Amino acid sequence: MPRDQRYLLQKKDLEKLQADVDERIATLEKRRGEYEDWLKRRNDFLKQAQIGLVGIYKTMKADAAAGKLELVNPGVAAAILMQLPPRQSALILSEMSNEKAAVVTNVISSATDPDTSKEPS
Repeated sequence: MPRDQRYLLQKKDLEKLQADVDERIATLEKRRGEYEDWLKRRNDFLKQAQIGLVGIYKTMKADAAAGKLELVNPGVAAAILMQLPPRQSALILSEMSNEKAAVVTNVISSATDPDTSKEPS
């Protein structure tokens, strides 16, 4: 087979590969757009739910709130307490069992630690 024919075949193969790559990139871009839209809607929902949830706990008595927060994930409890006024959070923590209050306090403490997100050395 002459060299020119080989080059033409190789060129056609490369053009087909490029077309396949371009098609895959277009598909990925479309999916990325769909994912970004989904993520925005999810984050908007979570923000509204969180505002509503904090509002609910803001109106509860400390002993009732403490009982409920002891049953949820400590990260969720910590997030709620961090958004309440400090005096109310203190009252709720004082109503919680020592063990649960300590876990929630550790979560809050680690979330505010500037070294938490750093790479281990």
